[in-house]
Amino acid sequence: MKSLVIAEKPSVARDIARVLGCTKQISGAIEGQNYIVTWGLGHLVTLADPEDYDKKYKEWKMEDLPMLPEVFQLEVIKSTGKQYQAVKAQIHRKDVGEIIIATDAGREGELVARLILKKAGCKKSLKRLWISSVTDRAIREGFANLKDGRDYEFLYDAAMCRAEADWMVGINATRALTCKYNAQLSCGRVQTPTLAMIARREEQIQKFVPKSYYVLRAQAEGMTLTGSQSFDKVKMEELLKQLKGQKAVVSQIKKTPKKTIAPLLYDLTELQRDASKRYDYSAKETLNIMQRLYENHKVLTYPRTDSRYLSSDIVPTIKERLKACGVGPYKKLAGKLVNKPFSEKLIFVDNSKVSDHHAIIPTEQFVQLDHMTVDERRIYDLVVRRFLAVLEPPYEYEQISLTVGIGEETFTARENVVTAMGWKAVYDTEKEGLSLAELFEEEERDGWGGLSENRAQGSRVSGEKLLQLKKGDVLKGVSLSMTEGKTKPPAHFNEATLLSAMENPAAYMESKDKDMVKTLGETGGLGTVATRADIIEKLFSSFLLEKRGKEIYLTSKAKQLLELVPEDLRKPELTADWEMKLLKIARGNLKRSVFMKDIRGYSKELIKQIKEGEGSFRHDNLTNKKCPECGKLMLLVKGKNSEMLVCQNRECGHRETISRISNARCPVCHKKMELRGKAEGQIFVCRCGYKEKLKAFQERRKKEGAGVSKKDVANYMNRQKKEAAEPLNNAFARALAGFTLEEGSRDDGI
Repeated sequence: MKSLVIAEKPSVARDIARVLGCTKQISGAIEGQNYIVTWGLGHLVTLADPEDYDKKYKEWKMEDLPMLPEVFQLEVIKSTGKQYQAVKAQIHRKDVGEIIIATDAGREGELVARLILKKAGCKKSLKRLWISSVTDRAIREGFANLKDGRDYEFLYDAAMCRAEADWMVGINATRALTCKYNAQLSCGRVQTPTLAMIARREEQIQKFVPKSYYVLRAQAEGMTLTGSQSFDKVKMEELLKQLKGQKAVVSQIKKTPKKTIAPLLYDLTELQRDASKRYDYSAKETLNIMQRLYENHKVLTYPRTDSRYLSSDIVPTIKERLKACGVGPYKKLAGKLVNKPFSEKLIFVDNSKVSDHHAIIPTEQFVQLDHMTVDERRIYDLVVRRFLAVLEPPYEYEQISLTVGIGEETFTARENVVTAMGWKAVYDTEKEGLSLAELFEEEERDGWGGLSENRAQGSRVSGEKLLQLKKGDVLKGVSLSMTEGKTKPPAHFNEATLLSAMENPAAYMESKDKDMVKTLGETGGLGTVATRADIIEKLFSSFLLEKRGKEIYLTSKAKQLLELVPEDLRKPELTADWEMKLLKIARGNLKRSVFMKDIRGYSKELIKQIKEGEGSFRHDNLTNKKCPECGKLMLLVKGKNSEMLVCQNRECGHRETISRISNARCPVCHKKMELRGKAEGQIFVCRCGYKEKLKAFQERRKKEGAGVSKKDVANYMNRQKKEAAEPLNNAFARALAGFTLEEGSRDDGI
């Protein structure tokens, strides 16, 4: 008898098949002497749509809500139906004795395989492959240590509960809001609290009143020293008068040895934050790049991890990983670490902080940097340098503090003198031609701890200058001044800071329940490392968010939605409550039936609140331009990187791109320019005021020997045509197909 292996994606299936000696290509699978390897394309089976339970649900009516199936039905996803049939055929082969689940190791990966098996009616015994990377070695070791499939039944229960609960709450609340307010208004337990966090930040900014503060400073012998600061201008002016003309006497010089350790290894969210700040990559872009480095190049471990630690069993493999990644700019750095002994006492090794997957690190696979794209190279560089940094000793320095007395006031200056570069030597990349300014652009956050210690900043001075002074010295040429500053409001969210807020939403919780805060911290906050990127993209594509530069703003639609949606759905507490219960289910401490009974009751209460809610929805982005397809007025909306006109009639779905942020750089200020207009009339426009017709731009760049090629332009035009042909809000197109409004109502689903 043979074993059927079900992988989550074709690329992983091919790797497994090669290791297992499977070479015969059959329909939707690869066969060998002892194994058959098949695959999903992500999910092949999903929860059925409402109309599959009753045809009346094709038309959206408030009186049909809530829809609460006692037993959830499954349906094959149409776009991947052919592969499902291929997998099903392999499952029911008479010579297949057991199934080995080899989908991603985690709650959602478990769900991918189990839904396929359930829909196919599989009754065969199950085993589980649980690995964190897809290198040959990891696959071989995983198959040598297969787990009993029954050990993951509770994990499957938790995954099904999450899926069914999101179906009940999300679909019912979305239909209810859409029916009541005659507009496509979607909501959910993750996306709506995310919008609420952004709304709260915008409110803080709007209500913020800048306040002036005043700081005394002293200039002497090429040094700047800082004294008292206060919001009281009169008091500070009086103090300044009193101090003028008085001696500046050194009262203390203190040397304090200090050290900082390297930041922890990357999990996906931390990597997405860094990539956003340094390269302006979206969370989705970073995940896609990581996925290629994991699946295609096989040089990095599993990307969808929420741990920044390694388990102890990985420690013996560190040297092999160093040998594999020790090429090009990393050759010297990795080479000096290869012969170093490593123990399980390393600060980044902690079994208790690794659940499904350990931190993202290099694999033992040989690296070919010249086979990577620029984007892949950048992400790989971030991960490798972080991996090398944690293996290095601490960065050590002496903090020299100077205290000077002028009258009764104390002024201070400080400087740090490096004694050992330690892990920071990993980031000393000038010799490799990379920009330190680029690498350390956001160095002062998240525990990096002052990577620019030697940089003169504020009251910092030369360490050598400070060491020349001694107690009792009188400084010459003292000049006193008072500077004015203003308090600043919180910054608007960008993708990096929004990811942080989603990962740690405790500050936005009304109830400060310690168990809820702890659970959200342990389970990754709002969404998961695997879903947050898609959630943010969905909020942009649903026109609930828009970008201005790098900053994220709510649209009018989002602000109105938050006024109309039930209060519970705006709070992170809902996710915390669910996750606490799902963890209990996964551990076998709570029955699935108990959780789902609560969800049914909660769904009924939500619909009641929406039905009884007061309020209205109006479009304030209506233009005077009529849709060329149906004649209705169009709406002006801003996408993530574009501005477009969209027909308010959802059944029509016509849209036109007005402008799009391109990759073309302005020759004046070097910022990305917008491409506006259509066909031959297209023109590049920059915020600095520079304008250039597309044809002139192409000619100029042709002379320079770089820039936008005919192929680039053709791809751009094809992308525009494709977008124009797609239905608006694709995710809802099929679900909303049967929902009609009275003639003349303003419904756009935006």
